[in-house]
Amino acid sequence: MHLIDKIDKNNIPNHVAIIMDGNGRWAKQKGLERSEGHRKGVDSVRSVVEAAVKANVKWLTIYAFSTENWLRPCEEVNAIMELMVLAVANETPELIKNGVRLKFIGDIDRLPAATRESVYNSTEKTKNGANLNLVVAISYSSRWELTKVVNTIVSDVKNTLLTEEEITEELIEKYIEKISVPEVDLLIRTGGDIRISNFLLWQAAYAELYFTNVFWPDFGEQQFFEAIIDYQQKERRFGKTSEQIELESI
Repeated sequence: MHLIDKIDKNNIPNHVAIIMDGNGRWAKQKGLERSEGHRKGVDSVRSVVEAAVKANVKWLTIYAFSTENWLRPCEEVNAIMELMVLAVANETPELIKNGVRLKFIGDIDRLPAATRESVYNSTEKTKNGANLNLVVAISYSSRWELTKVVNTIVSDVKNTLLTEEEITEELIEKYIEKISVPEVDLLIRTGGDIRISNFLLWQAAYAELYFTNVFWPDFGEQQFFEAIIDYQQKERRFGKTSEQIELESI
């Protein structure tokens, strides 16, 4: 039996988010430059995107580059940006073929011109994809995102487009979704570290968390399906009791 056959088709996470960690350590173990780890990581992205389509996941968000990653050595940052341009351009035809709509979130204006152009081109070319929304978080952090939302809300209040009394959890959710992604069901982190590193803090408030020691370049279809199967073993209560959940399912 194939691993995908063990997945309950009636309990697929709508939105899976992944912190793709371990590229540099994977390369170091093999005596390679860190950039080689990032290059190999692109193959894992391709494999996981294809797996997400097979499993009928509708949203897949990958953490490609955080705002804190700008602090890394210039050589590594430049290599990642160059790789991003090549990867996005090279993968776009296959994304179109598989019905994948590409979206980018983060401080896009901070990216080099060539990276921004590649981002905009691929977003436009894949806009009709209906099978999967693939979201790439680049130059992104949740604190940056939430600060941007707060500034927008403050501005709207100042311009009388909004009153203070209208600011609710539901309103904040709407503002976030305008620039970001919907609620996360399953958050995966590769590479062995057990933290969420400033990633989708609002959206992942009730996400099931899955941590694996597998470095990102070694993470593929099988590991992705294993994470979904693990997710399906969890009881998602959202603050309620097991008894309440059982009654609601009747």
